[in-house]
Amino acid sequence: MLAQYHRFFRYILVDEYQDTNTIQYLWLRLLAHRDGQPSNICCVGDDDQSIYSWRGAEVENILRFERDFPGAKVVRLERNYRSTRQILGAASGLIAHNEERLGKTLHPGREDAEGEKVRVISVQDSDDEARMVGSEIERLRADGHPMAEIAILVRAGFQTRAFEERLITLGLPYRVVGGLRFYERAEIRDAIAYMRVVNQPSDDLAFERIINVPRRGVGTTGLQKMHMHARERQIPLTAAVLEMLGAGDIKGRAKEQLATLMRTLATTRDMLGREGHVVAIDYLLEDSGYIDMWKADKSPDAPGRLENLKELVRSLADYENLSGFLEHVALVMDTEDRSGEDSMSIMTLHGAKGLEFDTVFLPGWEEGVFPSQRTLDEGGLKGLEEERRLAYVGITRARRLAIISHAANRRIYGNWQSAIPSRFVEELPGEHVEIRGDTSNSRRSFLGRPAVFGSTPFPLVASRRVHDVTPSTNATSAMKVGARVFHQKFGYGTITSVEGNRLEVAFEKAGPKRVIDTFVEQV
Repeated sequence: MLAQYHRFFRYILVDEYQDTNTIQYLWLRLLAHRDGQPSNICCVGDDDQSIYSWRGAEVENILRFERDFPGAKVVRLERNYRSTRQILGAASGLIAHNEERLGKTLHPGREDAEGEKVRVISVQDSDDEARMVGSEIERLRADGHPMAEIAILVRAGFQTRAFEERLITLGLPYRVVGGLRFYERAEIRDAIAYMRVVNQPSDDLAFERIINVPRRGVGTTGLQKMHMHARERQIPLTAAVLEMLGAGDIKGRAKEQLATLMRTLATTRDMLGREGHVVAIDYLLEDSGYIDMWKADKSPDAPGRLENLKELVRSLADYENLSGFLEHVALVMDTEDRSGEDSMSIMTLHGAKGLEFDTVFLPGWEEGVFPSQRTLDEGGLKGLEEERRLAYVGITRARRLAIISHAANRRIYGNWQSAIPSRFVEELPGEHVEIRGDTSNSRRSFLGRPAVFGSTPFPLVASRRVHDVTPSTNATSAMKVGARVFHQKFGYGTITSVEGNRLEVAFEKAGPKRVIDTFVEQV
């Protein structure tokens, strides 16, 4: 049979060889070797763009090409006609930190080859990051740049929420490429339906969406009986379920499961006033079994859906109560889809491979976001090098300008936590990078010290392990306990404690909150 295939395929051409999996690799070796000798095969690929190991791709296939096919001529395609010298220099300097690579030196092939340096911008938090990106896009649009030539490339889908909301606020058209907008994703709609039932028990549409998610043994016939009972009694569906449970009209597994669900909903309502809406909704999604449903799901999408749910819970902290959050979500979801216009793109870095844009924003370059926390937890060189290749792909999507950003703080379930700039930021060559702070355009190091002109602005870290890197604690607020302040979202309040640049403020309407001092104004 192999001899027959040898007659069929006398010349073999393979594109994207770095993305081949083990089966494809073994099959190609069999096809390309006749009588124990390699025959006519031509493979094209870039080992620095091997980013699909999660779907079986093996970068080792291209790395050992010359050993597998001795005598093959290797032609390095090092002339790049997309990006400027500054962008290529930054990307090449970063990827040079990978040990497992063939190596190449990219040269610009464009006449306007110099270009702007890659910008690295430090911001306070994810909302500040979204504001910065939105402002830059507004400026680009005002200068006549086509929106279709602008892209935001994120490491993970959960990062899109803040940018989508900011773009909607600014009235800037956008499209999410390769996926749904944040609030259109199934897991987000499910979670919001849970919240709507807690906030308004008479919301029958929301209750019908969640009653069997996760599965609780409620069949079509059982649901019809519940609807009939509700209509006859002219009561909401939730009240009908409670009455039917009390009367013993719901049998089997559904009886126990629905009783548990109703208790969870009632407990969550009690927690709203006692514990706050962030803690209450976190409890709701956990105790209802919804989070466990996705944890048990073995599909490739499940981890991303869990991250989206975490981001949704994180976003609750931006609102005084659950009702305010749901009102905001309703407005966002009712916003007309303007993706058919001259719109910019939001997509993951994986989805951006093969594409190019004049201007590319690369947000979230922090340890635990990029490289991802899963990569850091797993440890090992292989996963980290693939993350670095992904960073290389992201930078080289830009023709003229690449803007990298990282936040000093991230909110985790309502609490601020310091974030550490990604090691990839540190690895960028200083001569191709312009560093900007969130309040100043001066060139500064990440430890807050002015960088000497011509020197590398990045602190050298002896160990690459996350726990060996400590964020700066030098920032100290000039504000004092007892001072009266104003916050644009939370209103007036009084400082009750000061820790570095973080303030504990007792707001008159919003209650106690932890905020960064730059977000409030002393009055």
